[in-house]
Amino acid sequence: MASAIEQSIETGEHLLVQAGTGTGKSLGYLAPALLHVQGTKQRIVIATATLALQAQLATTDIPNALKAVRKVTGGEPAHAILKGRTNYACLLKTREGIANEQDTLLGGAELADNLKDSSADAESVLGAEVLMLREWAEEQLAQGGLADRDDAPAHTPRAWGLVSMPVRECLGAQRCPHGQECFVEASREKARVAQLVVTNHALLAIDAMHGGTALPEHEIVIIDEAHELVGRVTGAASAELSPQLVDRVAKRTLPWLSDDLGLEFLESADILRAALDDTEPGRIEDPGVMTTAFESIRDVSRRVVSGLGGKAGDKGRKDVDPEQQQASAAAKEVFDIAERMADLSTNDVVWVSESERFGRQAQVAPLSVAGLMRERILSETTTIMTSATLKIGGDFNQVAHQIGLRKADRLEGDRHDPDNPLAWRGLDVGTPFDYQRQGILYCATHLPNPRREGITPEALDEIAELVWGAGGRTLGLFASQKAAETAARHVRQQLPKMTILCQGDAQLSELTRQFIAEPEVSLFGTVSLWQGVDVPGETCELVIIDKIPFPRPDDPLMQARQKAVAEAGGNGFMAVPATHAGLLMAQGAGRLIRRVSDRGVVAVLDPRLVTARYGSFLRASMPDFWMTRDREVAVQALRRLGEARG
Repeated sequence: MASAIEQSIETGEHLLVQAGTGTGKSLGYLAPALLHVQGTKQRIVIATATLALQAQLATTDIPNALKAVRKVTGGEPAHAILKGRTNYACLLKTREGIANEQDTLLGGAELADNLKDSSADAESVLGAEVLMLREWAEEQLAQGGLADRDDAPAHTPRAWGLVSMPVRECLGAQRCPHGQECFVEASREKARVAQLVVTNHALLAIDAMHGGTALPEHEIVIIDEAHELVGRVTGAASAELSPQLVDRVAKRTLPWLSDDLGLEFLESADILRAALDDTEPGRIEDPGVMTTAFESIRDVSRRVVSGLGGKAGDKGRKDVDPEQQQASAAAKEVFDIAERMADLSTNDVVWVSESERFGRQAQVAPLSVAGLMRERILSETTTIMTSATLKIGGDFNQVAHQIGLRKADRLEGDRHDPDNPLAWRGLDVGTPFDYQRQGILYCATHLPNPRREGITPEALDEIAELVWGAGGRTLGLFASQKAAETAARHVRQQLPKMTILCQGDAQLSELTRQFIAEPEVSLFGTVSLWQGVDVPGETCELVIIDKIPFPRPDDPLMQARQKAVAEAGGNGFMAVPATHAGLLMAQGAGRLIRRVSDRGVVAVLDPRLVTARYGSFLRASMPDFWMTRDREVAVQALRRLGEARG
């Protein structure tokens, strides 16, 4: 892997590397990356999907790799971690924000602890948390820290929202009274002098969308957890518009608007609410009541921004009211979203969604991120992507297509194409695991196909039998929260002596800790467990997948992407729903074997994995386990593992 990455850096050819669990892929790219920047003084950006991997790189992998570089070269390249603006405390908010608790004699941390232990109301606890975070931010400033949220004392998301600044509302270092001490600017400055910068997929996407303003200039980017890239870039390029948002922003702008304009802005929220009430959830493809509402919000918010800007005067002036500028920025964001939705561009998907928590709202997302990736990243920067799951259906082409690489530009063997900025290679470096000897893939072909109404009684009995065979030690991955809860109830009834945890019983982090600490405990849950749990050893000897995780058939974005592929002459089902399911099946099955001593069974209770035409595509995406359709074989294998433990 390191050799291939070294070659990619030298030739400028893009590289997709599938590196199985246990490969040590972070060192596989850090070694050539650090050696390169040490020798050339160029800059490399590493982008991860999760904060967990970012933290692992910062605290363990990079320090270890730097020691090796120092031994070999005698030098040590500077490195930095760079996150989005809202991950850092804002001194304007901490010093000049609203809170009544500043006059208390207690310190913030002490007050927060006392209130949490009492029956104090939520607002009092919130105020105490904000005070605690303010004191912590000042300590960070005195110590030369960056006031990174990950280093903050325990707090709620709402409290952090009161001490951090959204990107749009930031005054900028030149105009902010605390600009010289700004934590975000300090993190940016550290990144500007570093040769290795670690960031996340979302910030990489924002940098691409906004012309390179979020990251320092760089020649090479290495994207880890690349199987999540399309989803993360899509998320960064998506937006929502709700009556609550428009109403909230309108109220913020009222102090600086004429009565008539302020009232019109407020009324535009009602227009949107009425349009949403008259529109069924689903994609919006033609002009109608929804586009009329978007146009109304667009037109009034444009005049609001103009009015606020006119009163604010030149953006370079320091005497402008910060609250006015932030209100103007919020109105500008509403304008941008409404304008984008009203446009109904063929490059976007606009739809109405509905949820119990938020009611109905309008959403917009890019139909594809391939163009953005191709034009703003791949055409300008040597790009290396790696993950344990990049070969979906046994090939790189599905993932390559989604991220903007074409099959025709793929290089094989000794062939090079130095004049093609989109030339790429694919490499599967394998895995240290012997999946055929370490694991069994059991597909319950005797069960009925899954149904929309919920998990079948036959599948529930199968789950109880398998959990009994494993003696607990089960990670259950379900297609829905309802299915996970139904299965947990059934297994608790059938096996009352066993502990079955279910996502939603408590914080997921607490449930995961208990699952790891107590091997005979089982944990059932949904999508966040498919990729986010790493449990080596005897704690997890059985992974149950109740249903092939196709996206919801009524998901407007997936529907639109599938339709676009079909209209272009491709197989929409295989390119979108099957690829989505293949990726999750690979990730879910990959929870079983995390080290060379692990043994166990992956049980798939959906017979379509074998009986459907697309079954071979999905199986090719998964680890190459020995396969059986016989439940007794799977149960007896699990029982033998229990006997071996004594």
